[in-house]
Amino acid sequence: MTDKEFAEIKRRFKPEKNNIPYVKGCYVSATKEIVSEFKIPVTVLPDEQKEWLMKLMKKSITGSIGRNLMNIEFSVEQVEKGEEYKLLTELRESELEKDEHLRELYEKIISSFSVDGSYLILLAYDRYDVPSFSKNDENIDDSTEMFRYFVCSICPIKMTKTALGFSTADNSFRNIGADASVASPDIGFMFPCFDDRKTNIYNAVFYTRSTKESYPEVVETLFGTSAQMPAEEQKETFRNLVSDATSESRNLEFVQSVHGMISDMITEHKESKDPEPLMLDKNDVKRVLKSCGANDQEMEGFDEKFTSGFGESTEIPPQNIIDPKQFELKNSYMTVKVDPEYSFMVDAKVVDGVKYIMIRADEGVEVNGISIHFDGEQQPVRLPVDDNSIEDTAITTASSTDKS
Repeated sequence: MTDKEFAEIKRRFKPEKNNIPYVKGCYVSATKEIVSEFKIPVTVLPDEQKEWLMKLMKKSITGSIGRNLMNIEFSVEQVEKGEEYKLLTELRESELEKDEHLRELYEKIISSFSVDGSYLILLAYDRYDVPSFSKNDENIDDSTEMFRYFVCSICPIKMTKTALGFSTADNSFRNIGADASVASPDIGFMFPCFDDRKTNIYNAVFYTRSTKESYPEVVETLFGTSAQMPAEEQKETFRNLVSDATSESRNLEFVQSVHGMISDMITEHKESKDPEPLMLDKNDVKRVLKSCGANDQEMEGFDEKFTSGFGESTEIPPQNIIDPKQFELKNSYMTVKVDPEYSFMVDAKVVDGVKYIMIRADEGVEVNGISIHFDGEQQPVRLPVDDNSIEDTAITTASSTDKS
């Protein structure tokens, strides 16, 4: 699915735009026991609660592709014989009406998902009569596709703290007790996918709120496949790969070039308005490193190192391995963040055997919010003029030996 297709489905999660008759689910205790099961008709809820519930469900299809949203692709064998795919299909075909299928899903989630405290499993089924659009994205009303899908959200229950409240009715203070609130989902999924604005029964989308965790046990249990490497782990793996593969070329200029080149690729892809997400494979990364100065000898073992770190035939979203909006320099006692646009103003030099990071400071410099000047810098002084006004004039003082 593309960003545009995700946006189209997310717009369904408004009270007036969907065909969701009810939300089904269960409450799971901290001891992994189902405390209660429920079926809540959406139409009877107050507007505020209805909107709140739709926002929770929408969260499970929100985020960056390849970062929070991971594509799950079923093999032909799974479609024909896999029990995981069979259950998802039965849930969709029954429109979440069969309790035995729901309980099987609950048990799979409970057995594989670990979290401190209790949580809710929420499920919503929707039928989307997909409108057709002209080349100018104008709605021409006649539908050619009925997209039938369901969304699952797993939401932790958070306890609020006790607090001091004030009642305007009688102008008095009162205690507000601790209460349980439903938090945004930690994980979730949608089945099937909405690819090319059509039903793709061979794919699902898995959501994680954290970019540090991909929940491999949940993915294996629900979909019968391996989880994608988490975004934060991809970033760390890329850093290690570059460090190991470019021991000779890896100076400041090289790292600046790598960051700049990948940032340019992200910008160009965005400006091209290509609906497909930008992905980098092994050859793309290798080409970037060579273009930035890595030599042939360093690149000899690159393919093996890439496969060892990321796996065979892996494609990486570039925003997972660099931040195009940040250029950071760091050691054990200092962190300096520079706007990537001005990273060329940073230099690394050895002066009298001491290593320095040098940053050109053309404009005003502030320290703790206070503007400073540099020793030896020409400073403006105020001189009287004939009309008794005062103006700022930059002057320098010459030493007595310089006077003629």
